Amino acid sequence: MPNSSSAQSFSLHGFEPYKEKKGEEYMNAEQQEHFRKLLLAWKSELMEEVDRTMSHLKDEAANFPDPADRASQEEEFSLELRTRDRERKLIKKIDSTLELIDAEDYGYCETCGVEIGIRRLEARPTATQCIDCKTLDEIKEKQVGG
Repeated sequence: MPNSSSAQSFSLHGFEPYKEKKGEEYMNAEQQEHFRKLLLAWKSELMEEVDRTMSHLKDEAANFPDPADRASQEEEFSLELRTRDRERKLIKKIDSTLELIDAEDYGYCETCGVEIGIRRLEARPTATQCIDCKTLDEIKEKQVGG
């Protein structure tokens, strides 16, 4: 069972959760800098993973004579490439989120304009909607696509 000090040292991408000060203005310069650093660290991790994958694909690429071995390798490579594609899209989303910080529009719902909230942004730094608007979007999506 973890002790309470280890539970308090939880970090996201190597960062401690932001500790709000009483009466602190929402999305002030200190909060913006916290999220900028968090997003840049996350992007860096993703970029390193892309580099590792490319090295792995180059190093492991072999022309196996056995069709089953070749198929297994191709399936593994396909899975890695799909994962990297999702990460590439996430990197683009991180870049657009960094642009929102630069424009001082970060942290506010793009649908209704209310504060998204520090805790939600810590859980999902690229969030662009408050939890209520996101929930409504998901319900509508299920109704249309369901």
